Amino acid sequence: MSDQRHPARPALPAPPWPRQRPEVSFIVCTRDRLKVLEACIASIRAARRAHPAFAAELVVVDNGSRDGTAEYLSRIAKASDIALTALREPQPGLAAARNAALARARGRLLVFVDDDCRLDRNYLADLERHYASGEKWVIRGGRVEIGDARDLPFTIKRCEKRERLTPAVHPGGFVLGCNMSMHRDVAARIGRFDERFGAGGALRSAEDTDYLVRAMLAGIAVEYVPDMTIFHHHGRRDRKAIGRLHRDYHFGNGALCLKHIRRAPWLLRHFYWAARAAMRELAGGPRFDRELRLSHWPIVLMNLAGAAKFALLAITRRPDRQPRPAPETSEAGAEAGAR
Repeated sequence: MSDQRHPARPALPAPPWPRQRPEVSFIVCTRDRLKVLEACIASIRAARRAHPAFAAELVVVDNGSRDGTAEYLSRIAKASDIALTALREPQPGLAAARNAALARARGRLLVFVDDDCRLDRNYLADLERHYASGEKWVIRGGRVEIGDARDLPFTIKRCEKRERLTPAVHPGGFVLGCNMSMHRDVAARIGRFDERFGAGGALRSAEDTDYLVRAMLAGIAVEYVPDMTIFHHHGRRDRKAIGRLHRDYHFGNGALCLKHIRRAPWLLRHFYWAARAAMRELAGGPRFDRELRLSHWPIVLMNLAGAAKFALLAITRRPDRQPRPAPETSEAGAEAGAR
């Protein structure tokens, strides 16, 4: 059932580029979240000003917004102190938006940041330090803190220890897609994001986790570091919203397990552990998360549902689509920091 085919289109643009090459490309995908997007972009610009020697560009993909996002990006691009490329990707889905960004990003390093996140002022200093060794065959993610104390503690990562992913640990959440970086050669080797996965896609989530698994299968390390900090303003303040997200995550993870069942059978071990924990929960054992009152049972049931959905997509899939036209672009006139 494994489906390892990759689309024919290259993940990254080939040189030469029309402008000098930046050191880092910040990639932000958005849809109808203008207020948080404004704060996200402001934090990236502030981090850039705090580390002015680090040449950077910003690639923002508008995935079908109707709240004035396109007009806002066009307006700020003209006066931006960081080179800004605004793209419009009409195909819905986070994975499709990230692929559109990959096709335009020019930086040596690629940093994926969600639109509801804000960078710590020292983010670029941390990023530079971690990549200073010259090691490039690694996907590296950093610390994710709650941005607003009113939000529930979900989709965060606060571990204090630097560590690398092994099959003994489920890849979901090891490195969060809202704070994920890699050398452009890593993205070129792994390829495009699988557009069946991710928010807005048929499989709802796990486009980032699928990327991590594909990296591991390609012999590329996945590393978490306890700095490179971002603050996540996810806005979820009731347990019903957290429960929906919990189910969506594990729907995607179930599809992920079936996709990679031949090459990464160790993913099945994590399903077994979840099923065992669910049975123990029936006998009074601990829940998955006591503070948020999240059960193991949605993990098991949504894993099965996600695997079934992936199988259905694999059986009924159409022939590969022809390459889509390049997304519409609005580029900044600002060349600040471009090399």
